[in-house]
Amino acid sequence: MTVSGRVAVWVLWLVLLLPGLTLGATADHSRFKELQGPFASGEEVTRACLGCHTEAAKQVMATRHWTWDYTNPDTGQRLGKKTMLNGFCIGDRSNEAFCQSCHVGYGWKDASFDFSDESKVDCLACHNTGNYLKLAGLAGHPPLVRTETSPGSGKFADPVDLAAVARNIGATTRRTCGTCHYYGGGGDGVKHGDLDSSLNAPPRSLDVHMASEGPDFSCSTCHVSDQHKIAGSRISVTAADPHAPILRGERSARNPSTCQSCHGERPHKGSLLHASRLNDHTRTLACQSCHIPTFARGGVPTKLGWDWSTAGKMNAEGKPFQTKDAKGHVIYDSRKGDFVLGEDVVPDYVWFDGTVTYVQPDTRIDPRGRVPINIFHGAPGAENARIWPVKTFHSRQPYDTVHMTLLVPHTAVPDDTAFWYNFDWAKALQAGADATGAPYSGQFGFVDTRMLWPITHMVAPKEQALNCAECHSSQSRLAAVPGVWLPGKDRNPLLDTFGFSLAGLALLGVLIHALLRIVAHAHQRRH
Repeated sequence: MTVSGRVAVWVLWLVLLLPGLTLGATADHSRFKELQGPFASGEEVTRACLGCHTEAAKQVMATRHWTWDYTNPDTGQRLGKKTMLNGFCIGDRSNEAFCQSCHVGYGWKDASFDFSDESKVDCLACHNTGNYLKLAGLAGHPPLVRTETSPGSGKFADPVDLAAVARNIGATTRRTCGTCHYYGGGGDGVKHGDLDSSLNAPPRSLDVHMASEGPDFSCSTCHVSDQHKIAGSRISVTAADPHAPILRGERSARNPSTCQSCHGERPHKGSLLHASRLNDHTRTLACQSCHIPTFARGGVPTKLGWDWSTAGKMNAEGKPFQTKDAKGHVIYDSRKGDFVLGEDVVPDYVWFDGTVTYVQPDTRIDPRGRVPINIFHGAPGAENARIWPVKTFHSRQPYDTVHMTLLVPHTAVPDDTAFWYNFDWAKALQAGADATGAPYSGQFGFVDTRMLWPITHMVAPKEQALNCAECHSSQSRLAAVPGVWLPGKDRNPLLDTFGFSLAGLALLGVLIHALLRIVAHAHQRRH
């Protein structure tokens, strides 16, 4: 590492570890007259915030967290939660009032939502320090009266005291980010595998960066914000960053959330031979491939499979039901179907250059095989590609058997067409098609799909990093990765025969030489 790189790392660690060097808050919001309340709505809180933070809403409204709409610069595809498909809850359209509990706004329940209304920006979603809740089904609003958490559940949430929350706002934390990012896909740890509530207070063995006995990183330590635009994206990923660390204060177009932005491209130290050999691996492997040995290892299982085709079964009383495993985790739900769960999961590995393409609502699929909802691109050995760890998720979900397109069902908002309430696929799929505007033949089936998720959190301490034999052996983790030759794993019978023959001939030569020496020595003694 260069001198400037070492300086950058030392300065970063000093700032993170010595609170006295950081800038403290310069305002006590609890003393502001404008925040004393009472507030009748979240929008009233936002108007009070904008009285001082005049540009904040405009900044938020220019981000993907607000629009849920994004054109991928790598592929030109129109993506974002608003229109993207997945194998979990499948799609947002027609389910907005439920899904938008994770939107940074108030009131997005259908296509009529006004994205230009600054008062609809929810400042509290990210900046609350506790006692704030956005229930699914309320279109992003917090409950202001005692409210049942879901219809018929018998569980209730108390009303949120907006004034108390506003007076106690603060910087974002792992908990505030995780309120949405941990629980995407319908539950804790469901989607990502490397993001779940165990990261709110992780031990060092779970994540060396977020542990309280370590640097205690918040999400924004790496996912740096500039005018509310957050660095880092699973849609457009920086898969390779072969550069020195970014200097503190340096204006750089690089992604500040990569490992190399702090550690540089040759981070290993120690004996010259060993460190050099490890550093040479960074030209092929993503840091995460060695330093995240398994994911979902914090005690929260992640979903590895979801079969929608089995949803709709009823018990003997004709009622929907759930089945749980020995640990109390739901593995069947009448509303959703069968689940496959996993903990302490060994990742799959793929070549990845950061480019991802997605099946779109109008993409024609081939139902004869498993349909890849997304594809991670990367040529083996390419300069801009590395071998990355991924979570592979399998699903079985509805598709139009005439148009050969994946379908978005209306599931979550209580009405007579929502599958979770009427268990009628025909009605649910028609309502979903009406909301998306996609053509629908009225004929449907179920197709197997696959989706990949990059693994980049739950970084283990260096002593828990993979050892050489994890890859350089007959049971190599990289056995399915093309384009790599690994001593200890790979072999060529012809080359083996040639090599062992040479070794055998060399040994034979040594034996013959030794025998001749013995004979010659004996001959000399006799004469």
